[in-house]
Amino acid sequence: MKKLVVFFELAIILTVILADFVNQDNTGDVFYIQLENEEKECMKKPFTPDWNSLDTRELPTWYDQAKFGIFIHWGVFSVPSFGEWFWYNWREGSPSYVEFMQKNYPPNFTYAGFAEQFRAEFFDPDLWAEILKSSGAKYVVLTSKHHEGFTLWPSKYSWNWNSMDIGPKRDLVGKFLAKFHGNGELAEAIRRKTDMRFGIYHSLYEWYHPLYLQDKANNFTSQDFVRFKTMPELYELVDNYKPDVIWSDGDWEASEKYWDTLNFLAWLYNDSPVRNTVVVNDRWGHGLGCKHGDFVNCQDRYNPGVLQTRKWENAMTIDRYAWAFRRNARLEDFLTTQELIETLVTTVSCGGNLLMNIGPTADGVIRPIFEERLRDVGSWLHVNGEAIFRTRPWALQNDTLTSNVWYTSKKTLFWTYVYGITLRWPENNILMLGASLPLTDRSIVTLLGYEEPLKWSIFKGVVSIQFPEIDQVSSQCGWTIKFAL
Repeated sequence: MKKLVVFFELAIILTVILADFVNQDNTGDVFYIQLENEEKECMKKPFTPDWNSLDTRELPTWYDQAKFGIFIHWGVFSVPSFGEWFWYNWREGSPSYVEFMQKNYPPNFTYAGFAEQFRAEFFDPDLWAEILKSSGAKYVVLTSKHHEGFTLWPSKYSWNWNSMDIGPKRDLVGKFLAKFHGNGELAEAIRRKTDMRFGIYHSLYEWYHPLYLQDKANNFTSQDFVRFKTMPELYELVDNYKPDVIWSDGDWEASEKYWDTLNFLAWLYNDSPVRNTVVVNDRWGHGLGCKHGDFVNCQDRYNPGVLQTRKWENAMTIDRYAWAFRRNARLEDFLTTQELIETLVTTVSCGGNLLMNIGPTADGVIRPIFEERLRDVGSWLHVNGEAIFRTRPWALQNDTLTSNVWYTSKKTLFWTYVYGITLRWPENNILMLGASLPLTDRSIVTLLGYEEPLKWSIFKGVVSIQFPEIDQVSSQCGWTIKFAL
């Protein structure tokens, strides 16, 4: 009898190991297999240019699996390094910006002068790829054009206000994406460096473009800016660079009708070269936030802390106060590694993706503070990524007894896994959980980054888990308990 018990226990352990192995490429994940089958069917449907039709599109599976991406704000605004809205704040008379210019630049200096100083002379796509890959992120979104209108690619719709005509004299989007996709026809041939997915941020409006200002003066009854500038840019970006994410912004002053949003999205989903993989956010016209799109941002740094009814993304910044690089930032202005991990955990637990922003310098350098944070998060994910990537929300998001424990889950052909990530090391090395976990004598409880199974017990509905000493585990913040049920 004893030999039989040992045999069954060994069989259970081998099954867990096998399930983990199978799950590495998601082959055994029942949830995503079903989702991918539904997605293939849905992608065959023709979409018409109306929200009733567009909203029926299934979210491409890769995006929900990815969970974590890197946002990059880079442009002419990186030269003054005083905030990404520099031109607007200066021109509209914000006192601190006016004072900055008066102290540091001649009276006749114009914003266009900054473009000549935006040279990206130290921009090394190989190094960027290595740093971004080290973060563990699964996708990257680069600002192809911010509200200033300067494009980081040689757009034929942005004459003399793009990175090829002035400043770097380089196709920055092309060089950047070629590093990852190997698109030799877009930039010099660069070998494939990572398996990350790539997207572009694009601002629909431009603060001071004459055509936009004229349309605005006409109460948006004319559409010259849309027809001759911003929409042709978007089609150009999709056709040339084939992004998997289109992160739209700058939509709030005009309606979707003015922006011609619906026709563009119908083309994107039906006929574009990325129709089966692309995802878009919700910023496509005044009043549309949190309503439409493949996923919603709702607002910057959106992190509701509770489960949402649809896919969402938390776009946030490592610098607490700005998206672009700031020369005057202080150390305390940057989120700590622990704060970033806590944000990632709470976001994913509630069904969201985290898009973590960095701001490179005008000369193309990712400063050490950003690099350190990215590598730190990557080191944490190397140990705990199993509880983040390809997971889905569990029945509870955070624990009913110990509120700093957040849950995710994963279901394979063999096992259901529940992951509880505690953001604080438990007092006296004993973690108390109030969640109704269906534990049995055959359940296995482990701590990611620690080799031995953990001892546990249940008394009056409270699960008690004995932790090892903290110096015996790999992580130094955010510890993951894995329940094999």
